[in-house]
Amino acid sequence: MKRLLRTLIPALLVVAWLIAAAVGGPTFGKLEQVSDNDPSAFLPSSAESTVVREWQQKFVESDTIPAIVVVESEETLPREAMAAYAALAEDFSSLDGVTASNDGAPAVIGPISSEDGKAVQLIVRIDANADAGPVVEEMRDLLAEQVPEDAEGFVTGPAGFTTDLSKAFAGIDGLLLGVALGVVFVILLAVYRSLILPFLVLFTSVGALTASIVVIYLLADVGWIQLSGQSQGILSILVIGAATDYALLLTARYREALLTNASTWDAMREAYRGSFEPIIASGATVIAALLCLLFSDLNSNRSLGPIAATGIAFSLLAALSLLPALLLLFGRSAFWPLRPKLHNHAGAETGSTHWSRGLRGIWLKVPRFVASKPRIIWAGALILLVAGSSGLLQLKASGVPQSTLILGPSQAVDGQDALARHFDAGSGSPVLVVAEQGARADVASVIEEQEGISTVTLAGTEGGPGAPGQSGPPTNNETEPTVVDGRILFNAVLDYEPDSAEAEDVVEQLRSALDEAGLEAQVGGTTAVALDTSTTAQADLQKIIPLVLAVILLILIILLRSVIAPLLLIGTVLLSYGTAMGVSALVFNHVFNFPGADASVPLFGFVFLVALGVDYNIFLMTRVREESIKLGTRPGVLRGLGVTGGVITSAGVVLAATFSALGVIPILFLAQLAFIVAFGVLLDTILVRSLLVPALAYDIGPRIWWPSKLGKETAEEDQSRKVAAKS
Repeated sequence: MKRLLRTLIPALLVVAWLIAAAVGGPTFGKLEQVSDNDPSAFLPSSAESTVVREWQQKFVESDTIPAIVVVESEETLPREAMAAYAALAEDFSSLDGVTASNDGAPAVIGPISSEDGKAVQLIVRIDANADAGPVVEEMRDLLAEQVPEDAEGFVTGPAGFTTDLSKAFAGIDGLLLGVALGVVFVILLAVYRSLILPFLVLFTSVGALTASIVVIYLLADVGWIQLSGQSQGILSILVIGAATDYALLLTARYREALLTNASTWDAMREAYRGSFEPIIASGATVIAALLCLLFSDLNSNRSLGPIAATGIAFSLLAALSLLPALLLLFGRSAFWPLRPKLHNHAGAETGSTHWSRGLRGIWLKVPRFVASKPRIIWAGALILLVAGSSGLLQLKASGVPQSTLILGPSQAVDGQDALARHFDAGSGSPVLVVAEQGARADVASVIEEQEGISTVTLAGTEGGPGAPGQSGPPTNNETEPTVVDGRILFNAVLDYEPDSAEAEDVVEQLRSALDEAGLEAQVGGTTAVALDTSTTAQADLQKIIPLVLAVILLILIILLRSVIAPLLLIGTVLLSYGTAMGVSALVFNHVFNFPGADASVPLFGFVFLVALGVDYNIFLMTRVREESIKLGTRPGVLRGLGVTGGVITSAGVVLAATFSALGVIPILFLAQLAFIVAFGVLLDTILVRSLLVPALAYDIGPRIWWPSKLGKETAEEDQSRKVAAKS
């Protein structure tokens, strides 16, 4: 009966996870239905551009997103060509999803000829409640069929950029999953030198991901979280990396236990007892750090918190239920062809939980190296980290133009360049100003005096735009404008591309000028959305970082029953983060020649590097504390380093590899995050966790556990153990 239960219980657990995977797998394809990549949706309701967007919808009485069609030629376009483009405008008007507003403004404005006569512009209004992607693709197909051979046409504007961003994210789950799993599988083969165990670990990771997808889909479907392609990609990578890390720790302890236990159940009980606390503590730390994002004002940041935390929770659950069940079902055969053999005395073999000969050899030597010259080692590591951190001075993370977000080919980006060559660069995406009707003349005067604005019109006047993204020629506004609840809407066309730094400067200056004049007016539009997003992200960075540090410090104090050790670990993690960001800034500026970085990059990099870096701290220091109780602090440091070194290094390589997979998505933000986290994790595991922290702990000695009893060794005991450790 006992033997039957020991087979039945693991089998039932595996079946339960198979059912979860069967439900979660098909749900991947449904995520696009509840995903939103519109940048304006990321802002809080209190943001000025959000307020203007709400007023704007009242003026238009229909919610639309503009697509800007640009056709350019090297030669001056003949007069008869305008008739052909007018017919093209009619074709666009007949497409499903292209709509006119209730105030009588047409669905398509144009064709409008450029002053140099070499380009034509049409502005097409697409229903924001419809999927803009298929509409834009139909427009591009029509354009390709009807544009002459000596001309080139583009569909750009907000609808064009949204479509190209969606295409960049298309298939993100399948592509990322395939690349990440393939890379991890190769690494696990090299680490385990087993043909079965990598499949068990990867099945655990995939089970965690598919189960978490079901919960996240349901949360997004009811509107409790806001899902985007960006958060989808991060979720997949984070779950695979975290679940694999936890699996590495458990399997290492399990194999170690198999060397001294004939029964696989006894070995699993011992492994579970030794790994449960650090795995739970590691997962809880990451979850707590991610949930700190709930205090963010930026919706995209705030939503990522519960999304990623859900993924980590399922990673924990899978590593502590599915993986043990699989290991028990397969027994020692899970490690085939290098099955661990039972030893009466594990001896030196259990001095490393790793069974790769190369790594085992290294991690027998590193503790001796640390014990030989600890002060020189930690001082040298500190100098390297401080030197790397100096690159932070070159970090440009104040936001980047929308046209640089897509790293691959983009018709929207090419069309924006063509638009700037022949028209007012900001046409099609004007700055919007909502003001009181009685202040019409004063507000108009301030806007017209603002440098960088070429044309100002009022919604509802002759020739003036009646909807977002429309701009007509200058007008004397003799007709009465549209008035909604005592408010009027100005449209100001910029001299600069709407996603440029110069355009954002104009918006900032306009807001300041209106405030100084004592006028109650709000400034919005595409440029203002980008500016407000960047400003909010920078404010989030200053608020979230201290909160994350406080939460992690509290967890470490509880876990290690110490104050000195947690403060030391937090300091090393912060320094490691600074170095990762500093080196990344140098690489971004001088190797990849990136134009800058999104303002959210430092925050995301901090949350992932600090939370995941503390993971490895916990793996190391919980084992060091366990060994210190038996052997004393300094021998415990060396023993803990030797036992966990291979596991932590392997986990770091796996996590770095999984985050590197984000680089296959042609989005600037994800490519930068991939490099920062991958480099930071490798730096943390190879330098900080392997040399800096052990050398500091060894040099400080028992005082590192203050104020717990473990930190109260006598001077004589400490000295004798120090001599024994070196020998």
